[in-house]
Amino acid sequence: MTARRAFITGITGQDGSYLAELLLQKGYEVVGMVRRSSSEPYERIEQIRDRIRICQGDLLDSVSLIRALEEHRPHEVYNLAAQSFVPTSWSQPLLTGEFTGLGVTRLLEAIRQVDPSIRFYQASSSEMFGQCRESPQNESTPFHPRSPYGVAKVYGHWITVNYRESYGLFAASGILFNHESQRRGLEFVSRKITHAAAAIHQGRAKEVRLGNLEARRDWGYAGDYVEAMRRMLQQETPRDYVIGTGVMHSVREMVEVAFGHLGLDWKRHVVVDPAFRRPAEVEHLCADARRAREDLGWRPEVDFATLVRQMVDADVERLTRTSRA
Repeated sequence: MTARRAFITGITGQDGSYLAELLLQKGYEVVGMVRRSSSEPYERIEQIRDRIRICQGDLLDSVSLIRALEEHRPHEVYNLAAQSFVPTSWSQPLLTGEFTGLGVTRLLEAIRQVDPSIRFYQASSSEMFGQCRESPQNESTPFHPRSPYGVAKVYGHWITVNYRESYGLFAASGILFNHESQRRGLEFVSRKITHAAAAIHQGRAKEVRLGNLEARRDWGYAGDYVEAMRRMLQQETPRDYVIGTGVMHSVREMVEVAFGHLGLDWKRHVVVDPAFRRPAEVEHLCADARRAREDLGWRPEVDFATLVRQMVDADVERLTRTSRA
């Protein structure tokens, strides 16, 4: 029996690396698409680099997408590539729209032209809900994005729905709420906090500057969430799914857990800096993932406090290793 072949955009990112590992465990052949670069940012997939295939392509270049699909003939495509950092979307709104919004259309159109039987997963985001009209948020909650990133994700989400309804593609979107891990980039607030706690504990830093400590999010573990992605593409009928824990925690709570894990008094080291506040704030997001529980049998395994402590421990180990080197 021929192994299923998965094609992952954004494979060098947090979610892409966890998804690639999971699919390899399930017996898939895995192809990852990366943009042409003078350096190879493969740190997150170094441990599986010899077990996957890497091809060059770009969500801004339709021809490269068509050629990649024609060459590798995947059964499933997971679109995880995007300009995914919300603050950057304010300074680069056009680029964010091109990658995070129109890039989805280019990939869907490539699938339609090359092989409409390919199953497609779109990485949608809880940032699409923005200024929530109800809480918790489910698949029927109206969108009200509060950033160029959120707006671009709404476009990507609805164009996925449109291609599903117009052309009969098996296209599903996962509306994932915040999901973190030790592989998260340092620019994201979760990793910024855990790395700062580790650095302060080792005497490498004295403070960390943060924005809105009262913003509340539904935080989960990225390694849990990629299993939901895979399960969405194994269903008989494509549907969109909200993925989250259903529990909110504030940025302040994350700080308390991270610093407390190392015996630090966070109030002595955390500085609230208005420069890090968003032009339009998203105050709270919380997932209603009942559809995912019922249809996919999916539930998160790692709780908030465990996640934060794991991230802190990983940053302590990373800094210790750097110091020895």
